[in-house]
Amino acid sequence: MNDLPRLNADGRGSSRKHDTLSASEAWLAREGSAMGRVHQIRFYPLVVARARGCRVWDADGNEYLDLIGAAGVMQTGYGHPRVVKAIREELGRVHSTMHCCYPSPTSIALAERLKQSFDSPWPTKVWFGTTGSDANDCLAQLLPLATGRQRLITFEGAYHGLTSGSAALSGHSAQARILGGGHITKVPYPYCYRCPWGSEPETCDLPCLRFIDEHILQTVSPGADTAAVILEAMESDGGDIPAPRRFLRGLRELCDRYGIWLVFDEVKIGLGRSGTMWAFEQSGASADAITVGKPLGGGLPLSAVIARSELLDQDVLMLHTLAGAPVACAAGLATLAVVSEEGLLQRAALVGAWLQDGLRELSNRHQCIGDVRGMGLMVGFELVEDRQTKQPAPLLAARFVYRCFELGVVVLYCGLHGNVIELTPPLTIGEGEVAQALEVFDRALADVTAGRFDDGKLARFSGW
Repeated sequence: MNDLPRLNADGRGSSRKHDTLSASEAWLAREGSAMGRVHQIRFYPLVVARARGCRVWDADGNEYLDLIGAAGVMQTGYGHPRVVKAIREELGRVHSTMHCCYPSPTSIALAERLKQSFDSPWPTKVWFGTTGSDANDCLAQLLPLATGRQRLITFEGAYHGLTSGSAALSGHSAQARILGGGHITKVPYPYCYRCPWGSEPETCDLPCLRFIDEHILQTVSPGADTAAVILEAMESDGGDIPAPRRFLRGLRELCDRYGIWLVFDEVKIGLGRSGTMWAFEQSGASADAITVGKPLGGGLPLSAVIARSELLDQDVLMLHTLAGAPVACAAGLATLAVVSEEGLLQRAALVGAWLQDGLRELSNRHQCIGDVRGMGLMVGFELVEDRQTKQPAPLLAARFVYRCFELGVVVLYCGLHGNVIELTPPLTIGEGEVAQALEVFDRALADVTAGRFDDGKLARFSGW
């Protein structure tokens, strides 16, 4: 695997320079003059000039271990030879086409491969988009048409995208100023560490599920007029929160009772990151539809809906000019092949367990770690001011993330309180790289909790 150099005494990699990020700062200044801020979520002054495997290099040549993986996009690592080869070969065959009028063999082959990956009791078909946002927007528009029901249920903390339809589905605090849809009801996600009902996992009788059954479906979103329940099997941007498997099974039973579709957003957790191809599969619940995005195109813009045929065979147009572009689909076929054939499903489960074990060991030394959780290689750990009160520590999280950057490791924070450190590295990450990350985390936590950090560094980087 892509093991990085061991850390020097100061916590920096041996190939990492000690001068200022002058070239990176210059590029950021140029960006500030040329580009708007509405599509920026920044945690530190990093400009990526080169990437390979699990490593990125900034504009000054400094090397970093990337535990973000471009927000879960780089499933196979940066520059995987099979993915690069597929892209180059497809570029030589057909640079672009317009799938809605004349498809390519490559896009059809990818649709067939995605159908095969999705175990469903119903006949299924595939729709292509370019982002997870438009895939979820497709659902928001087509589900009422397919079912003849107008209402949808989604969850607090969810991030489903930033088109008008997908943003309306979302329940994230970062989107609170965006108008939602009156036909969409948002309910509490099963956040066991901060249960709204005060339940404990060991004795919980799923009041969150009863709330949907006994209140929501009887009042604001009547079961007979509810088309679908849409959720992530593990909320990512909401704080890396895995839903209990028995909650998902119970939700499936509840949906079946009312004839409601159960839809999973697999945009970030899907395609192997959870340790199975699709995260919802681990619960034993079936899905009527799923959305796929981020890693599907191997770094190129590509998304998909895999759903019961009646959703995607309606007499209505739902298309984008560049959706299902042949080069992106070639990258998608190669990505699926690498994940399936190179043992990345098993690797995600194994390395994710190592990572969680290491974080729990760190929690014995650092009382600010309140909770460690995850599925495969989507892992989150929550920073708190006090373990008893569980008061979120967002400023500590911002300091920690920046300090890790200074020490050569790239992470970010997320969650409704901005206090959850999210780890979504490439599935090719090695044991040595996990050890390096944990060593940096230990050093960074010690520094920021001891006051060895200048908060002035955070002034330009507000993150979420």
